[in-house]
Parts: sequence; C-alpha cells; structure tokens
Amino acid sequence: MQPVNEPIDYFPSVLDFSPMRLSDEQFESLARNHPDLNLELSAEGELMIVAPTLPDTGWKNADLIFFLTEWSRKNRSGLVFDSSSLFSFPNGAKRAPDAAWLKREKWDALSASEKKKFSRLVPDFVVELRSQSDSLEALKAKMKEYISNGVRLGWLIDPIEKQVSIYRANGEVEVLVDPETVSGEDVLPGFELHPRELW
Repeated sequence: MQPVNEPIDYFPSVLDFSPMRLSDEQFESLARNHPDLNLELSAEGELMIVAPTLPDTGWKNADLIFFLTEWSRKNRSGLVFDSSSLFSFPNGAKRAPDAAWLKREKWDALSASEKKKFSRLVPDFVVELRSQSDSLEALKAKMKEYISNGVRLGWLIDPIEKQVSIYRANGEVEVLVDPETVSGEDVLPGFELHPRELW
C-alpha cells in the first residue's frame, strides 16, 4: 500500500484532437453534453479528462474558496470562481484553476450571452492546489501558461512539500517553504492566506 504522504501515480486521460482542432462551439457542446466529466483543452488541441478531486483535497479547496470569497466580499472589486469554472485563454487552452479571481470590470464588460459561454476571459489571479493525484511538473507548466496568457498573479500551493510557489506577471517565480502567510500583493490588496491551515 502506498504511504499516505506520497503522491499517487496518476495520468489524466488525454484524447488528441489536434489534427482536427475542436472549435470553441464543439468543445462547449462536448462539455455541456457530458456534465459529469471535468474537461480541459490544451493549446495544442489535446482534450483532457481531469480526475475528480480526492476528499483530502476537496476540503482544502473549499477552505481556499471560502478565504478568498470572504476577502472579495469585503473588497468588492472582483469575483471569485471555483474549480468548475472554465476559462478560455488567448493561446486556445481552456483551463479550470482550483480557484480564480477576476476584476469586476472585466466581467461587467461581457454581454449577457458571453457570460453564459466559455468566453475568452483571463482571470487576474489563479490558484492551483496540488493533490496526491497531481503531477507537480504538469502543475508548474500550467502555472507558466496562466502567466504567459495574462494572469497577473498565481499561487501553486503544495501541501505535500509544504511549499507555495508564487508566479508573477514579470515571469518571476518565488518559492516559499512552509510560509506562515502569503500575500495577495497589489493584485489582491489586503488578502493574506495562512497556508499552514491547508497542510
């Protein structure tokens, strides 16, 4: 039996649609017709079936959303999205971060119909929370993709290694080992997370 603190060897199911390139409408139709599946699409056209969240990560995700939402309701400058929210990035990828925050004016600029579709919308802040089933290298690549597509600040929270990697818009990556707090900096002014509550 695998030790509890060791990552599980898991590889997401990947279907290569790159030769035919799914259109936005085809992907949206596929996602809506299979609501029981968590789907993402890479910039290269690979369709990924993402594994459901394990219980040990589920409560941490819920707490993370709660902390971010609590700050956002007081700040009132943006909206919080959970891990079931899919964003279409400029490079063609369609991703669902574990948590995301978007400035309200970006949301308000969308039409009513755009708000009901997988619109091209880049959050200002994203979080990925590593679970036992996640590949760390895949998460690092995803974080770099977020930043290169316009995300201003990203956190990769790794409860397994007790680390938080901070990805900034200038390409800088800072790794904090077992930090007591992590700041939202100028993107989320006044927001602080206590990562040890998620270990």
